[in-house]
Amino acid sequence: MRLAALAWKIERTPSVAAFADRLDRTLAEVAARGAELVLLPEYAPVEVGATRAAGRGARAEVAEAAALAPALEDAMAALAARHGVWLLGGSLPAEEDGRLVNRATLFAPDRRRAVQRKCTMTRFEAEEWGVTASGPPQVIETPWGRIGIAICYDAEFPPIVRAMARAGAWLVLVPACTDTEAGATRVTVSARARAIENQAVVAVAPTVGDAPWCASLDANRGRAGLYGPADRGFPPDGIIAEGPRDAPGAVIAALDPAAIAAVREHGAVRNHRDWPAEPVACAVVAPAAPVPA
Repeated sequence: MRLAALAWKIERTPSVAAFADRLDRTLAEVAARGAELVLLPEYAPVEVGATRAAGRGARAEVAEAAALAPALEDAMAALAARHGVWLLGGSLPAEEDGRLVNRATLFAPDRRRAVQRKCTMTRFEAEEWGVTASGPPQVIETPWGRIGIAICYDAEFPPIVRAMARAGAWLVLVPACTDTEAGATRVTVSARARAIENQAVVAVAPTVGDAPWCASLDANRGRAGLYGPADRGFPPDGIIAEGPRDAPGAVIAALDPAAIAAVREHGAVRNHRDWPAEPVACAVVAPAAPVPA
């Protein structure tokens, strides 16, 4: 399969239709390059809510995006069908049972949908936006096998991604949104570590660019990348493909689940198989006196 991870520049986008038009052009471009699965960043569609509620603060922008979530998701479902691709439409704040959650929806070309909610909130999401953790992690059946979705901060926690790998995921999608170079580093390094730990492919798609008119997504840092195990059949550094830092565009590469199956069985190491039993007990010891010679 060919996967396209998009570094998405946040722009003034005043309506769902305007967002759909922009995404339509992007999907046409990557589909022409053979992409079959397309990954957008965390909170990418929030640019619509941010534009409509500009000047009223971050909470108002996020609330506006949440109100538009059903219409945005319907638009993305239609575009996935139009271009014949599987589309992970980034993630969106959405109201569910009186709570604001962060959910990522995978749209199939036949209009089926699967949803992964973010398991762990950053301080900013919880304290400034009022978004609540939901989850739990799950895997999704696709034509290429089972895949997982770890929304940004979730990728920084080995047990979350490990649960997906244990449930059969060979590929984990990481839609990301970070506003500092440090945050982008945490996501990228975590993605590469999760790929090594689980002998899996981990794909990152970030928001990028400065948007001073927008309180919720005013600064965006990161790079799109596809990462695999640093082992047989993969690049020595594990980097399958990577885009420039803080620059918009698509990173596209061919991925083969059979290569993951092979490295899990015949790699120089077998991280996936040799993962310690959970939880790992840790003993506490005190320094001992030296044994007399």
